[in-house]
Order: sequence, then structure tokens, then C-alpha cells
Amino acid sequence: MTEKFSVKTLTLLSFYAVIALAIYGLESLIPYPFPIPGIKPGLANIISLIVLRLHGGRRAFPVLIVRILLSAFLFGSGITLIYSLAGGILCIIAMWGTNKLLDGKYIFITSVIGAICHNTAQLVLAAIITRTGYIFSYAPYLYISAVLTGLFTGLAAYYSIPRIKHILSRFDAL
Repeated sequence: MTEKFSVKTLTLLSFYAVIALAIYGLESLIPYPFPIPGIKPGLANIISLIVLRLHGGRRAFPVLIVRILLSAFLFGSGITLIYSLAGGILCIIAMWGTNKLLDGKYIFITSVIGAICHNTAQLVLAAIITRTGYIFSYAPYLYISAVLTGLFTGLAAYYSIPRIKHILSRFDAL
């Protein structure tokens, strides 16, 4: 059964998707000095975490999918889309479950779990595409970066949520 969203909800979710897309676009302009492909902060995930925490997984999932589709169209390629969808879908499912398990607390843990799952999905997909298991030699580096970037994005979301709640409460009065 599909969920029907009100115009207000669609507008809010679209707003989140646009913010995530803008963050992704800005992040794609930053040259990273890492010799290992795939290591980047994933700052757009801050928005996914905020939506997940404030509005739940049923709202966070479409925001993520829209952001991935638009970012691949605007900044990437077909292969970018495939990797982003694989990583993003596993990430949001893992974060949704972790968020429920932790009763919405410890969003930084939710973020780290999501980052690890994102990297895992992309590693598995890369192994399938390249038909080699050697790709898993990147795993330790990717998982260390996942923990660090997951902590950063989780803490950024944690400190942003009270401010976003305040802003949203002002719009509820309209």
C-alpha cells in the first residue's frame, strides 16, 4: 500500500531533498587527497539522518532516493547511480533499523552503522562488477573512514536537529 503525502509533507520532503542535493553538489567539488577511491565524507547523509530522526524512515527513504537520482543525473553517471543506489538503500535500511533499535537515541551510532553498510554494499557491488575479490582489500580503509565520517555526520545531525525542530515549529504555526 502506498502512503499518501499531504502537500505540506511533500513540500517539506522536497525541501530536504533539495538541501541534500545542494550539499552533495558542493561536496562533489571538493578534491579529496585520499589515494583510495570511495572515501568521502558523505555530508548529504546529514539530511537523511535528520529526516529519519524527525519524520521516520517512511519519509527518509523517498528523500534519499530523490537525492540519489538527481545527483547522479546532475553530477554523476550511470555507474555512479548504481553504486549510490546500492550503498544508499542498504544504508537507509540499516539506519532505519538502528534508529528503531536505539529508540531514536545515539544518532551518531546510527550514522556509523549506516556508513559501514553503505561501504559494504558498494564493496560487494564492486566485487560483482569487477569479478574479483581483491576489491575487499580496500575494506579496512573504507571501514575506518566510515567510522570517522559516520561519527562526523551523526554529530552534525545531532546538533542540527534541535534547530531544525525549532524552525519547523514556526512553520506549524502558519
